[in-house]
Amino acid sequence: QVQLVESGGGLVQAGGSLRLACAASERTFSSIHAGWFRQAPEKEREFVAAISWNGGSTKYADSVKGRFTISRDNSKNSVYLQMNSLKPEDTAVYYCAGTGRSWGVITTAAAFGSWGQGTQVTVSS
Repeated sequence: QVQLVESGGGLVQAGGSLRLACAASERTFSSIHAGWFRQAPEKEREFVAAISWNGGSTKYADSVKGRFTISRDNSKNSVYLQMNSLKPEDTAVYYCAGTGRSWGVITTAAAFGSWGQGTQVTVSS
C-alpha cells in the first residue's frame, strides 16, 4: 500500500474555490488509478472523482460534475482536486485514495487499498 497525505482543505464561503493536493510516498502511485472520496458527518463515504493512472480518463460524481476537476502530476507522485463554485453541501472530510483494481470499479470505496488521513473542507453559507 502507498502512503498518501492530503493538504489544502479549509474554510471557504459558498461560491469560493479550494485546491486539494495528495502526495504519495512512492513512485508506484504513478502506475495506479487515484480517486477522491468525501464523508460528511453521519453520512457514508461517497465517491467524488477519479483519474486513471496516466491521466487519460476521469470520472466524476453527478453532484460535482462541472465544478470539480481532478488532475495528476506523476512526476511529483501527486493528485489534485480543484473545487470551484463550492456549496455548503460540499462540506466534508475529503480523502485521497489509490487502487490497483480495474477502472470498472473506480467509484467503489472498497476497491481502494491506499487511503490518506483526510482533510476537512467546510463551506459556509
